[in-house]
Formats: sequence, C-alpha cells, structure tokens
Amino acid sequence: MTTPTDRDLILRARRGEREAFGALVTRYQMSVFNVCYRILHERGEAEDLAQEVFIRAYDRIHTFDIEREFGPWIRRVAANLCLNHLESQKPTTELDDERDADHAPSPESAQEVRERSEQIRGALASLPAHYRAVVELRHYQEMSYEEIAEELKIPLSDVKSHLFRARKILAEKLHASD
Repeated sequence: MTTPTDRDLILRARRGEREAFGALVTRYQMSVFNVCYRILHERGEAEDLAQEVFIRAYDRIHTFDIEREFGPWIRRVAANLCLNHLESQKPTTELDDERDADHAPSPESAQEVRERSEQIRGALASLPAHYRAVVELRHYQEMSYEEIAEELKIPLSDVKSHLFRARKILAEKLHASD
C-alpha cells in the first residue's frame, strides 16, 4: 500500500476522519515545531504554539485550498502565529537576548561543528523578532523575497533591508565570537 498524499489526507480529514488529520500532524509536527522554536527560542512556548498551529489548521481544514501545498502553508501558519505571539508579549531588550544567549549550554567536549552551530543559534536568538522572522522564512523555509513580503504583509524593500541588517548583525556577532 502506498503512502497517502497530503491531498488524500486532507480530503479524508474533511470527511471527518480524525486519523487522516493525525497523519498530517505526524508528518509535519517536527517542521512546525522547528519553525516555532527558531522564532521563539523557548522550547515550552514552541511546543505550545506548534500544538495551537495544528488546532487552527484542523478548525480550518474545510477552507484550505486543496491546490496548494500543505507543508509550506502549515509552516507559514506557524511563523505567523509565533510572530503574533511575540508581538503580544512584552518586548525584551537586545541586552536581555544577549544575556540569554550567553547562558546557552555548551558541552565542554563538543566538536567544532556543534560549537559553531550553538554560536549561530545564539546569534539568531539575539536578533530582534522581525529580523529572525525574515531569516527563518528565507533561509529555513526557502521562501522568495516576494513570498516573505506577502506573508508578513510588509513591503519588499523592508524584506530586503531586514535581511541585509540581520545578516550584518549575525556576521558581526559570529566574527566577535571567533
């Protein structure tokens, strides 16, 4: 028996088959969690919001455009939900973000690649939320500049400038940590 396509699962979920939606959750739970975690940088919040993403998707499965790809759509829902969550929270200062990044665990016997990966994660975590979002969507979700502008409802020029500034900040932070 072949693995059902996303489209098959969505159509079955629309008919009330909860197992079909459960299969979609299983298929996309890690990528949705990863989007949430890369934006929020807090495991508990990322888990909670990833769950909320699937609750919202389930509630709206009947309105989903079956001609679209489900994976990119569900990850965009996750990114938007996380950004909205961050906007509703009390803003933190960059100093707070840097202090949090300084406390990131670093195994003493870690290999260079793992250490560099932690440096990158720390540098990403210290970025302001709107910069993290464009980096996430561009580099991890591989969206075009135009798709990012549409998704975040910001001008294309802002997408480009946010990415430019985010990359510059990341380069400075990573160079300083060498």
